[in-house]
Amino acid sequence: MRYTPNGVAVCSFPMATSETYKDRNTGERVTQTEWHNIVIWRGMAETAEKYLRKGSQVYIEGKIKTRSWEDQQGQKRYTTEVVADVMQLLDRPNSSGGAAQPTQAAAQPAQQAQPAAQPTAPAQPAVPAERGPHSADDLPF
Repeated sequence: MRYTPNGVAVCSFPMATSETYKDRNTGERVTQTEWHNIVIWRGMAETAEKYLRKGSQVYIEGKIKTRSWEDQQGQKRYTTEVVADVMQLLDRPNSSGGAAQPTQAAAQPAQQAQPAAQPTAPAQPAVPAERGPHSADDLPF
C-alpha cells in the first residue's frame, strides 16, 4: 500500500480468477487462469492492506479502467485495471494469520450509502441479457 502526496491511501495488487471445465474431446479437466490488476482507494485500501494476504479469497466489484503512459524509451504503454467499488472478504482469519473458512465480512467505500443487509451472492445485471442489445443466442459461449 502507498499514499498519494495528498495522503490518500491506495492499494494495488494482482488477482487471479480461474475457470475449470471438462474438455469435450479428451474428457480432462482444464483450468484457465486470468490475472487482473486491482486498485483500491481510501479506507478500503487500508482494509485490504490489513486483511488480504497471498491466497486470500475476496470478491471485488468495480470499474474497468485503461490508462496510458510513456516509458523511458518514449514508447506509449497501456495498462488495464479494475478500480474497486466493493470489496468483500471471503476468508476468516485463523490463528496462523492465513486464509481459512469463508465469511461474510464486507468493506464498502465510505462515500457510498449502503443498505444494512449486504447481498451474499454476486449482484445480478440490472437488465437481463435477453432484453439487452444482445440475446443469449448472440453470446460466443
